[in-house]
Amino acid sequence: MKRVQRVGAASALLLLEGWAAAKDRDALQKSYVFKNFSEAFAFMTRVALQAEKIDHHPEWTNIYNRVDVTLTTHDAQGVTERDVALASFMDQLA
Repeated sequence: MKRVQRVGAASALLLLEGWAAAKDRDALQKSYVFKNFSEAFAFMTRVALQAEKIDHHPEWTNIYNRVDVTLTTHDAQGVTERDVALASFMDQLA
Protein backbone atom coordinates (compact mmCIF):
# COMPACT_ATOMS: atom_id res chain seq x y z
CA MET A 1 0.00 0.00 0.00
CA LYS A 2 1.28 3.43 -0.94
CA ARG A 3 2.05 5.76 1.95
CA VAL A 4 -0.50 8.55 2.23
CA GLN A 5 0.18 12.16 3.10
CA ARG A 6 -1.20 13.32 6.42
CA VAL A 7 -3.09 16.60 6.04
CA GLY A 8 -4.60 17.01 9.51
CA ALA A 9 -8.19 17.75 10.49
CA ALA A 10 -7.81 21.54 10.43
CA SER A 11 -6.67 21.56 6.80
CA ALA A 12 -9.25 18.97 5.76
CA LEU A 13 -12.06 21.04 7.26
CA LEU A 14 -11.24 23.85 4.83
CA LEU A 15 -12.24 21.49 2.02
CA LEU A 16 -15.35 19.93 3.58
CA GLU A 17 -18.73 21.26 4.61
CA GLY A 18 -20.48 20.19 7.80
CA TRP A 19 -17.62 18.14 9.20
CA ALA A 20 -15.95 18.79 12.56
CA ALA A 21 -12.65 17.92 14.17
CA ALA A 22 -12.76 15.16 16.76
CA LYS A 23 -12.02 16.36 20.28
CA ASP A 24 -9.37 13.86 21.37
CA ARG A 25 -7.56 12.87 18.16
CA ASP A 26 -6.78 13.87 14.60
CA ALA A 27 -10.03 12.75 13.00
CA LEU A 28 -13.08 14.12 11.20
CA GLN A 29 -16.66 13.61 12.37
CA LYS A 30 -20.10 14.12 10.87
CA SER A 31 -23.66 12.93 11.44
CA TYR A 32 -26.04 12.24 8.58
CA VAL A 33 -29.78 12.10 9.18
CA PHE A 34 -32.06 10.39 6.67
CA LYS A 35 -35.82 10.04 6.27
CA ASN A 36 -35.83 6.48 7.67
CA PHE A 37 -33.75 3.42 8.45
CA SER A 38 -33.88 2.13 4.87
CA GLU A 39 -32.33 5.33 3.51
CA ALA A 40 -29.63 5.30 6.20
CA PHE A 41 -28.83 1.66 5.48
CA ALA A 42 -28.74 2.27 1.71
CA PHE A 43 -26.26 5.12 2.29
CA MET A 44 -24.07 2.86 4.43
CA THR A 45 -24.19 0.12 1.78
CA ARG A 46 -23.05 2.46 -0.98
CA VAL A 47 -20.29 3.88 1.23
CA ALA A 48 -19.21 0.35 2.22
CA LEU A 49 -18.77 -0.61 -1.44
CA GLN A 50 -16.66 2.49 -2.09
CA ALA A 51 -14.66 1.93 1.11
CA GLU A 52 -13.79 -1.60 -0.01
CA LYS A 53 -12.85 -0.33 -3.46
CA ILE A 54 -10.38 2.23 -2.07
CA ASP A 55 -9.40 0.08 0.95
CA HIS A 56 -10.24 2.83 3.42
CA HIS A 57 -12.95 2.19 5.99
CA PRO A 58 -14.94 4.56 8.22
CA GLU A 59 -15.66 4.20 11.90
CA TRP A 60 -19.42 4.58 12.12
CA THR A 61 -22.59 3.79 13.98
CA ASN A 62 -26.19 3.66 12.86
CA ILE A 63 -29.27 4.21 14.98
CA TYR A 64 -32.51 4.21 13.00
CA ASN A 65 -32.19 7.11 10.53
CA ARG A 66 -28.89 8.52 11.77
CA VAL A 67 -25.36 7.57 10.71
CA ASP A 68 -22.48 8.98 12.78
CA VAL A 69 -19.12 8.84 11.01
CA THR A 70 -15.52 9.28 12.14
CA LEU A 71 -12.73 9.30 9.56
CA THR A 72 -9.02 8.96 10.24
CA THR A 73 -6.19 6.99 8.67
CA HIS A 74 -4.93 4.65 11.35
CA ASP A 75 -1.54 3.87 9.77
CA ALA A 76 -0.85 7.60 9.41
CA GLN A 77 -2.25 8.33 12.88
CA GLY A 78 -4.36 11.18 11.57
CA VAL A 79 -6.37 12.68 8.75
CA THR A 80 -5.05 12.14 5.23
CA GLU A 81 -6.21 12.85 1.69
CA ARG A 82 -7.92 9.43 1.79
CA ASP A 83 -10.23 10.71 4.55
CA VAL A 84 -11.01 13.85 2.57
CA ALA A 85 -11.83 11.75 -0.51
CA LEU A 86 -14.14 9.42 1.43
CA ALA A 87 -15.81 12.35 3.20
CA SER A 88 -16.45 14.03 -0.17
CA PHE A 89 -17.89 10.80 -1.55
CA MET A 90 -20.24 10.52 1.46
CA ASP A 91 -21.36 14.12 1.10
CA GLN A 92 -22.17 13.58 -2.59
CA LEU A 93 -24.31 10.56 -1.70
CA ALA A 94 -26.21 12.10 1.21
